[in-house]
Amino acid sequence: MKKFFSALFSLLVFAAIGASIYFYPEFYNTQLDKIRGMYYVSKGDKAYRERKLQKAIDYYQQALQLYPEHYSAWYNLGNIYVAYEDYYSAVDAYEQAIEHNPKYIVARMNYGIISTEKLGDFDGAIDQYNKIINVKRHLISIPFIFNNKKSTRINRGIAYYNMGVAYKQKSVYSGDEWDIKRQYLLKALDAYSNAVKILKKDYDSRYNLALTYHLLGNYNEAGHSYCKAIEISPMEYEAHYNLAILLRHMKYYKESLEELEKATSLITNSDGTTNRQRYVFDVMNDVTRTILSGNESKTLVEKVDDEPQSINNLTYVHGKLVASEELDKAIIKNFKTCAFLDIYEKNPEDFENDDFDAQRGFVRIPSDDLK
Repeated sequence: MKKFFSALFSLLVFAAIGASIYFYPEFYNTQLDKIRGMYYVSKGDKAYRERKLQKAIDYYQQALQLYPEHYSAWYNLGNIYVAYEDYYSAVDAYEQAIEHNPKYIVARMNYGIISTEKLGDFDGAIDQYNKIINVKRHLISIPFIFNNKKSTRINRGIAYYNMGVAYKQKSVYSGDEWDIKRQYLLKALDAYSNAVKILKKDYDSRYNLALTYHLLGNYNEAGHSYCKAIEISPMEYEAHYNLAILLRHMKYYKESLEELEKATSLITNSDGTTNRQRYVFDVMNDVTRTILSGNESKTLVEKVDDEPQSINNLTYVHGKLVASEELDKAIIKNFKTCAFLDIYEKNPEDFENDDFDAQRGFVRIPSDDLK
């Protein structure tokens, strides 16, 4: 009797399944398509990892015809289109990924970057960054296992940074009307300010904050922010160079020349920067001529007199001069020093922004030399 009821129950289950397939064929066809789609996604993922990009495209397209809701397949497809420089197709793919998963942060981020840097769609990019910043996520912290609090915060910082880039680019392409440019620069400034609060040790965020202050004519904040960028990453030439331009404008020629020498040293050790080298050398020569044409030529003599008469801890290896670890540290320490801070401490009144208008905000200072 027990076997009979067991067999009867199995028969009823199969009958129920058969009836559901008969009455709801679309549901089962959809599930079957999803299974087949997942198979092609796995094939696409394998080809993608092996950098067989055209095969990956073919597999992903087959998969998405069967399972169009697979957002990670859309995302990978977008990345491949970027590699092929087909940016419009990439943005379309990212849009599909976002449509099927509105909290897909990395797809929104890539959408914004491509829209800003390749398509000039600054408003579309800014919209994506705003959505990343405002997205509501369930924050989970399981010690030693999983914690998305830090990654969520960092993503917001990166979104603020990228938003600043978009607004700054928008100011560049907004025409010659300064009031319009200034409005975009102020929005960029706000975005960068939020970015550095989160990405405290990020050179790019701090450097771009300084550059935006500089473009707006706030030399006090620009100088301090350049110094902070130099402290974070002393071996990047841009902050040294732009600080030199700021100091030249303020007529601190000796200090400007010192920063230009650092920038020149750094850029000379870079690859593929011939045009930039030539430009920085031209500016440095201009500052040198300014010094020599005035009564400040003695500063050059003072600089030479300040140089050490001998350098210890140097050795020759196979005919090449090799610096010691102590000298390496001294060089980095030298690059970390920021002349602006000494100047500001002695002459803060020079940086009180005579160019600031209480009604309109900061007014433009010519800055064609900035990098």
